[in-house]
Amino acid sequence: MNLADFRRDYTQTGLDQADLAPDPLAQFGRWFEQATKAGLAEPNAMTLATVGADGRPSARVVLLKSLDERGLVFYTNFESRKAREIAANARVALLFAWIELERQVSIEGLAEKVSDAESAEYFAKRPYGNQLGAWVSAQSTVITSRSKLEKKLAELKRQYPEGKVPRPPHWGGFRVAPSVWEFWQGRPSRLHDRLRYRRENGGAWAIERLAP
Repeated sequence: MNLADFRRDYTQTGLDQADLAPDPLAQFGRWFEQATKAGLAEPNAMTLATVGADGRPSARVVLLKSLDERGLVFYTNFESRKAREIAANARVALLFAWIELERQVSIEGLAEKVSDAESAEYFAKRPYGNQLGAWVSAQSTVITSRSKLEKKLAELKRQYPEGKVPRPPHWGGFRVAPSVWEFWQGRPSRLHDRLRYRRENGGAWAIERLAP
């Protein structure tokens, strides 16, 4: 296998500033709807990048579960590595990679916890197994075997019947309030289209084209 031979030219479409919505949330909504209609697997999957107090970055894929003018929301264990890093440094980055559409959306912003009421409302809608899983896993900690997880899951099934699982106090949502959005459309010869929305003083969005 020669990785240097993996090469694809992007030819589907372009992206002009005149075609953008004036608000990045509206533009994201357009692209997300197109990704959904295209049948992409989990179009709400996004890479979350964080930096800990020691300056070391880390990244993982999480799922977007809601968004509005306040920001983009995902849920996690508050004792996980990502949550501990957000506690140390609230500046994060998100990336949606819709390769089939030759598109990316990257976002920079500040993350903060959503309200307990919002977390509880979402938790109540989760599948039964997912609710139990939030109790089972001490996320990001070292474990000796998978069998311990499965044993704890069986115990919790006996303790909490379906519809009666309380939300763990260590589990809930984060909302990322964007200060920068970038919409990336692949183009031939690696001359991709990159349009960035950037918050100006006063809260208005400035749109600028970036060199590929």
